[in-house]
Amino acid sequence: MQKTGMAVTGDEIAATGDMPTYQIRAPPTALPQGVVVAASPGSLHSPQQLAEEATRKRELRLMKNREAAKECRRRKKEYVKCLESRVAVLEVQNKKLIEELETLKDICSPKTD
Repeated sequence: MQKTGMAVTGDEIAATGDMPTYQIRAPPTALPQGVVVAASPGSLHSPQQLAEEATRKRELRLMKNREAAKECRRRKKEYVKCLESRVAVLEVQNKKLIEELETLKDICSPKTD
């Protein structure tokens, strides 16, 4: 069984069979209790630096969001313009087809005088 912070070795063979026995030892580089190691020297910041960093990140995020929203509005405007153009073309085509239908009805319908 392995415990946190301890090293497990299985080098010895038990006297009763071929199953290894495990011995729990403390790791050789254990720090004294209460000692804390920082991840990197540059990661220690004052509360003011942390607040400034948070503000900078927020402003950057807001700027990116504004740009994305602007691009989204531009694409939507382009899409609507394309749809309006297509509607205009289809209305003209529909009008021509209705006129053609009326002409064919006049030709094909029996004339009553």
